[in-house]
Amino acid sequence: MDYNAFLEGFANSLTLTNLGFGLLGTILGTLVGVLPGIGPALAISLLLPITFTVEPQSALIMFAAIYYGTMYGGSTTSILLNTPGESGSMMTALEGNKMARAGRAGAALATAAIGSFVAGAIATGILALAAPFIADLGLRLTPADFFALMVLAFGTVGSVMGSSPVRGLISMSVGLGIGLIGMDPQSGAQRLTFDAVQAMDGIPTVIIIVSLFALGEALYVAMRGQMGLSKINSFAGRASMTREDWRRSWKPWLRGTAIGFPAGVLPAGGSELPTFLSYTLEKKLSKNKSEFGHGAIEGVAGPEAANNANAAGALVPLLALGLPTSATAAVILVAFQQFKIQPGPLLFTEQPVLVWTLIASLFLGNLLLLVVNLPLIKVWVKLLQIPVPYLYAGIMVFAMVGAYALKNSTFDLWSALVIGVLGLLFRRYGYPITPLILGAILGPMAEVEFRRALQISQGDYLTLVSTPFSIVLYSALALALIGPPLWRKTRGLRQNTN
Repeated sequence: MDYNAFLEGFANSLTLTNLGFGLLGTILGTLVGVLPGIGPALAISLLLPITFTVEPQSALIMFAAIYYGTMYGGSTTSILLNTPGESGSMMTALEGNKMARAGRAGAALATAAIGSFVAGAIATGILALAAPFIADLGLRLTPADFFALMVLAFGTVGSVMGSSPVRGLISMSVGLGIGLIGMDPQSGAQRLTFDAVQAMDGIPTVIIIVSLFALGEALYVAMRGQMGLSKINSFAGRASMTREDWRRSWKPWLRGTAIGFPAGVLPAGGSELPTFLSYTLEKKLSKNKSEFGHGAIEGVAGPEAANNANAAGALVPLLALGLPTSATAAVILVAFQQFKIQPGPLLFTEQPVLVWTLIASLFLGNLLLLVVNLPLIKVWVKLLQIPVPYLYAGIMVFAMVGAYALKNSTFDLWSALVIGVLGLLFRRYGYPITPLILGAILGPMAEVEFRRALQISQGDYLTLVSTPFSIVLYSALALALIGPPLWRKTRGLRQNTN
């Protein structure tokens, strides 16, 4: 870790402009997390087209603050409305809403906020230590190794996400197909353009993301008729914890951090898995097992810490290797690329001030998250009363304007509508969106690394499995794909035998 660069980045993050963007991102992130069905990927993707005039540091600080803020904001709807604002808050709803019904909404909201702060601070510290080390390791990787990393991400995210591995892999394949649209970067041949000149440069990633998240979600909500207001549990007083609540929460916070951070580093597809593991562990270790299912505070503290730590963990492979492991990380990757900055092993040497300012701003953003949000919880509760038709109508207008303003192209507008309908169909039939996003973004990158590896080896395909690193990754992928069904089959045979 370069301490001089870190101190310079910390000083840079304390400028009035960057603090302002960090505060704005924290407020926007919490707002987005509070509103049901709107996640961090959607928030950042909607803001991508309007940040071209903003300095890269300020824009990336705002996006990172939105990321952290959304992780916390989702807990408010989970606790008060029993409707997770984003997928990582699903486990919080199980116990948090029961606490709210029992008149303990303040304690549930407080342990979620403080747990998010504790986990975020610890995880950001680990990020600052681990990312430069992994970036240094990345400098030693060959194109074949990077290709293996991306194949691992394709396989694990595709098989883990969704109601079945097959659906996840189909979604990944569709994303890979969308990523191929345009001219072949080597030969210049047209691929999947259907003679449309406007498609020769490919479909902009910003349009893909905005359409899938914003238009797809809005159309899906309208199709299902979910336009009414849900019943909100009352919240009076202030968000605070008793001494007993502190005693029961601090260990789950630490355990949740220990589970969430490494899960974010690995290409596991998001925060659903670590929050589930944290909830299961707390239920197993708790001395108050009878309270689980009826409002156990450990069931809020652990998953919320895992959720926030997972967000920081996902930034490690993104910054150090240029490899997103979740949909939101993929959107942040696009944010880097729109400023002609490529995250990866060279980022810490080519853009040291930028990357360390970003990491330092995460510490400040995490503190702002706690200071700003605890007093404003009643304000966030009021936002839950926004009529759903107005909310999603605004999102659709904002998304369409952003898609058109990108290049002032009606072709982009029609592309956005088509991809938005695709997002609607995916949601309607239970196909996950995240593998599609990662396929569209990582597909072209994987193609480049694949061709580099073959050019270096003069067309020898064995070079793809010629390094110990690539062999380990492919073995891990095979284990991840074959292991679970094999285990279930073996377990079933044992039960039948007994």
